[in-house]
Amino acid sequence: MENKQQEHVHLLIVGSGPAGYTAAIYAARANLKPVLYQGIQPGGQLTITTEVENYPGYPEGIQGPEMMVDFEKQATRMGADIRYGMATSVDFSKQPYKVVIDEEKEITADAIIIATGASAKWLGLPSEQRLNGSGVSACAVCDGFFFRGKEVAIVGAGDTAAEEALYLSKMCSTVHMLVRRDEMRASKVMQDRVLKTSNIIVYWNSEADEVLGENKVEGLRIYNNKTQEKKEIAVSAFFVAIGHQPNSAIFKDYVELDEQGYIITVPGSTRTNVEGVFACGDVQDKIYRQAVTAAGSGCMAALDAERYLSAKEHQHQ
Repeated sequence: MENKQQEHVHLLIVGSGPAGYTAAIYAARANLKPVLYQGIQPGGQLTITTEVENYPGYPEGIQGPEMMVDFEKQATRMGADIRYGMATSVDFSKQPYKVVIDEEKEITADAIIIATGASAKWLGLPSEQRLNGSGVSACAVCDGFFFRGKEVAIVGAGDTAAEEALYLSKMCSTVHMLVRRDEMRASKVMQDRVLKTSNIIVYWNSEADEVLGENKVEGLRIYNNKTQEKKEIAVSAFFVAIGHQPNSAIFKDYVELDEQGYIITVPGSTRTNVEGVFACGDVQDKIYRQAVTAAGSGCMAALDAERYLSAKEHQHQ
């Protein structure tokens, strides 16, 4: 194991969505010489979102991938060292903390910002992946707008699915909602709202069998797991709302997580239970999960890290 390449950095940022890049912009301007590793999906979830219309400052809207390129360029221009590579393991048992990149390079750092984000959970249908971005989406709040006045389908049974179904019901003509069991997991209040909304049709004991359409979503084949019966409905979009998985597994031995795997931060800050380790963006935010809130928390993490590092330097003088 001793033949690993080693390098020490002042501030290491792990992850490259709006949170990681914003942290890099702030940290670079504060002269912290941040090194950022982009991870498996440079730019994060926004790179699988086509049109972003709700981020302030882009009156015409912008493509998700293009926006992340802008963020990256800005961070680079400020002096952040942006690198391709993925954190594969960490050791936070003693300072300086260690992060291993691509299982071969060992980085030690005085402070670390975790911005590894979350990944939408998918059903795993080939047609779902093929039409992802062409009517298949994991974010109704991001993409519902493009299907105003149309019929759409959504799958999921939790509060998020209920919330997204209600959101879609305000702009789409009909929302077909697939629930896998004969009841929803969502809170009673949310269930009642869904069931009282006249243009939401709930299909109990139902699963998506296939998303239909050649180049864009044109329909959905539904499978009833009680009666084994299949039927097709014509829809223009298919929203998958079965949850997100925070990308926090490599930190779990050191950093406190909640029962869903989100990193727990001190309220009103980005501090974790490990001194000098900060977390921002979707890896610690299961409530809002928007580009603009992730960017905001990336700024907070950089400011928290800057205060921490400067206090540490004064102790050593």
